[in-house]
Amino acid sequence: MSVAEAIDFRPDTPEFLRDPFPLYRRLREEDPVHWSPRLKAWVLTRYDDCKAVLLDKEISSDRLRPYFATLPGAEAARIGEIIRSVESAGTAARPPYVSDLSALKILPPIIPTTMMNVAVNYAEHDVEMARIREGSPGQAKPTAGGALPGTKSAPGIWERSENDPRWNPYMFLKAPAAIIAHGEAIRLPPGRTQVEWECELGLVIGRTASHVPTASATDYIFGYTLQNDVSDRGGRGDTRYGSDWLVIKNHDTFAPLGPFITPKEFVPNVQKLPIRFSLNGKVLQEGTTAQMIHTVVEQMNYATNILTLRTGDIIATGTLPGAGSARTPPVFLKPGDRSECTYEGVGTLINPVVGPQGAGAQ
Repeated sequence: MSVAEAIDFRPDTPEFLRDPFPLYRRLREEDPVHWSPRLKAWVLTRYDDCKAVLLDKEISSDRLRPYFATLPGAEAARIGEIIRSVESAGTAARPPYVSDLSALKILPPIIPTTMMNVAVNYAEHDVEMARIREGSPGQAKPTAGGALPGTKSAPGIWERSENDPRWNPYMFLKAPAAIIAHGEAIRLPPGRTQVEWECELGLVIGRTASHVPTASATDYIFGYTLQNDVSDRGGRGDTRYGSDWLVIKNHDTFAPLGPFITPKEFVPNVQKLPIRFSLNGKVLQEGTTAQMIHTVVEQMNYATNILTLRTGDIIATGTLPGAGSARTPPVFLKPGDRSECTYEGVGTLINPVVGPQGAGAQ
């Protein structure tokens, strides 16, 4: 995705400032068939505490105009003004609501009420993480995503189909308070020296979702973003209750999110997205979403059978093999590092790494 310009897409209506989702929904309802072919790159984010639409530099405004012609009042006038200004500006001075993306401080595109993460959703990641789970109940050996002996359905939550060889999905909560934006620093906690990355695709919920069947799951997905599920593998000092997901996953700054929300119409096949994670320019994770154990729609079904998800909530879908703690020797984040998480067609999430606050490492 090659996004160059940020267009301030705000009519002077408080309702739109609070929630840009209704406009997207209205456009979908008016022209659901031709939405995707006409708009090749249109993504949503926030900057300087404002909402914005980011347009790919190669997009033709002729593709945009039909969608805005029937919008009411202030929305249509504002969007029409934007289109005309961008068309006529050329190399001349642009209006104040058009900016170079590089000149803006991008904020997290959404702050969810609930953020659920899928644990070990790639077979090879299970194999590489086996030694970290060693000693945990029921996890003595890796299964590459295969069902453990005695696995059965969880009534009301996950119904296993006959001859399904996979284990049941596993999710945990990640605190929205840990969210930081694209470009913001992952801050290593004091005394924690075994912190690593997990480059993940995030599903952004578009409307209230409860007990959603897989067949209609995509109807409830607004679009996709990226999350770096930063993880602390240093342990809690004892073995009470097995894994401690609060310690592992929820330190401050451990949820980089963004930089965009890409509407689902611009992602033709979410189960065939190339993935790449690099640290200081070296590629450490590479693969595709086709390697998932449980698909996006299965994750939606499982999550919403447990908890009602609302507009803007997020499900992070797991990570490829290539974790730092599983390497020989292990590779952990350190001050001065630069992490880059890419899902082709969705975006690239970049974050530097700094030391503990007050430690002098910037």
